[in-house]
Amino acid sequence: MILALRALGLGDLLAGVPALRGLRRLHPEQRLVLAAPRAVGEFLRVRGVVDEVLATSWLDPLPPVAAPDLAVDLHGRGPESRALLAATGPRELLGFATDGWPDGPVWVRDEHEVLRWCRLVGAGTPQDLRLGSGTGTGPVVVHPGAASGSRRWPVDRWARVVRALAAHSPVVVTGTADEAHLGAALARAGARDLCGTQSLEELARTVADARLVLSGDTGTAHLATAFGAPSVLLFGPTPPHWWGPAVDAHLHTVLWHGDPAADDYVGDPHADEVDPTLARIGVEEVLAAVAALGR
Repeated sequence: MILALRALGLGDLLAGVPALRGLRRLHPEQRLVLAAPRAVGEFLRVRGVVDEVLATSWLDPLPPVAAPDLAVDLHGRGPESRALLAATGPRELLGFATDGWPDGPVWVRDEHEVLRWCRLVGAGTPQDLRLGSGTGTGPVVVHPGAASGSRRWPVDRWARVVRALAAHSPVVVTGTADEAHLGAALARAGARDLCGTQSLEELARTVADARLVLSGDTGTAHLATAFGAPSVLLFGPTPPHWWGPAVDAHLHTVLWHGDPAADDYVGDPHADEVDPTLARIGVEEVLAAVAALGR
């Protein structure tokens, strides 16, 4: 049995799919168990990416599990996640070199998240990101929320975008129940508010069928990549060469105003206030990107 730890959110799990598929190809005879949050893990299990889900979150102690033949740390580079896997008694433990575990590849800061984990396991490609496809005939999807304020483009700008798009196409706004205030604001601009009403499977189908997806750097953006839905993505504080679409470049337009030559071009992805790099993106720029995609 192979145990892979990636107890993170939707976008993180989707970015790890190529490495998981790479493990599957390297060890086709082994059962692949993913230690991850239940809902996202099951989302991948039903699509055949993994065989079983060991429900856990972040750096919580792992539930009891049989000692794996191979334990793979896809969670991060710190010793905490490595210790969780070591406690399962694996015959072999794979991860980036870290305190207490010096064996393993060196962590490279300026590396795309997808390629990073494929490099660790020695298999997988960006093409493995794809989980399926949709009709492309559904409404435009706007996802204004994000886990932190630094990755949330101002809602008044989203409203102006929705108002312009709703004049020509149906628009829906997606998000969690905690983002209901964003959905209400965009409903007033002409969108149908779906915040807090959808399961992960329903959200995935909405995104897969979308004519176009507009989002910040969030799990919904990664769903657009996974299902080949055309997208316009607004990035900051984290640069797109770390977390942007790694496949189907013709389908995805990424807007980002960071300067890779600057020492401080990466902002704080957990800050409360909108990142200055993200704030530099204007409404007309977003609408021009939509028009350029022919959507």
